[in-house]
Amino acid sequence: MSLSFKKTYTFAVVSTSYITLFSTALVVILSLLFSVLSWQFCLSFSVAVAFFSFFVIQYRVEHFIYRRVKKIYDDVSLLDSTTFSSQSITTDMATLTREVKKFATDKKIEIENLKVREEYRREFMGNISHELKTPLFTVQGYLSTLLDGAMKDKALQKKYIERAEKGVERLIYIVEDLDMISKLEMGELNLEKSNFNIVELIQNVFDLLEMNADNKNIILMFDRKYSKSIKVFADQEKIQQVVTNLITNSIKYGKENGTTEVVIEDLIENKIIVRVKDNGEGIEQHNIPRLFERFFRVDKSGSRSEGGSGLGLSIVKHIIEGHNEKIYVESMFNKGSEFSFTLEKAE
Repeated sequence: MSLSFKKTYTFAVVSTSYITLFSTALVVILSLLFSVLSWQFCLSFSVAVAFFSFFVIQYRVEHFIYRRVKKIYDDVSLLDSTTFSSQSITTDMATLTREVKKFATDKKIEIENLKVREEYRREFMGNISHELKTPLFTVQGYLSTLLDGAMKDKALQKKYIERAEKGVERLIYIVEDLDMISKLEMGELNLEKSNFNIVELIQNVFDLLEMNADNKNIILMFDRKYSKSIKVFADQEKIQQVVTNLITNSIKYGKENGTTEVVIEDLIENKIIVRVKDNGEGIEQHNIPRLFERFFRVDKSGSRSEGGSGLGLSIVKHIIEGHNEKIYVESMFNKGSEFSFTLEKAE
């Protein structure tokens, strides 16, 4: 561990000057009192005192400060070995103070981040327990009713078994989404990119979700007729999941007799942007930053009754970012929302 003495020399020289001047003045006064004055003696005495004082003071200061500064570095290094262990020790108090203040600031930020993460962890555990509890209790309730005597009624038996099956399907859906998002967060996306027609993919999603939209009289449509194919280079299956999740949300939170419109536009030379617009409930501005959190719901009561795992937007974000692309949100409360994402054009 190297040692840098920057300001101790200045300290030693100034201290030496004081000692030398005092000592020389004292000798001169004594010599005058005893009538023994020689300028050669005074000069020699001053030089000798100056050299002796400088080396003694410098040696003492170096070791005095080194021991104390090294202890500060060692104590701090115990807390964070990456902050100081690779740096040389300095006895420059301004530099040391600056480094310790920076260390304290970094630690304060780290503690704040840990508090935020802990709060997020508690909220996440509460959400996941609620999401799993609801279908579990549903299944348990129907099975208990059947065991308590409803098995004798064939019509009731079939009805309760079907409802219990729906509860199990909901559990499977949540667990599968949890498994997927865990893999996405660990970087196990495993993209299989290929060239495909994004217009055709969106139309396929429209066809799949047509019945859901019809239940609320919501029209699924493009902003115009796309007579030519628009080829992109991405993982087709995962982009279909992105589009499916976004359109499903637009239906879930859309108003009856509303619309869900998809727009495809050129962004830059090698990029397109896909916009999914609706005229539904919209999102309040303070909720927008948290939209992509796991299990976060804007309407914590109504949205659960609509089903879903609460992981859809979080999965969307991970898939898009896994493609090194961007996803955007614009919304006005009670007027509608627009989710958009970029994709690379096929060559």
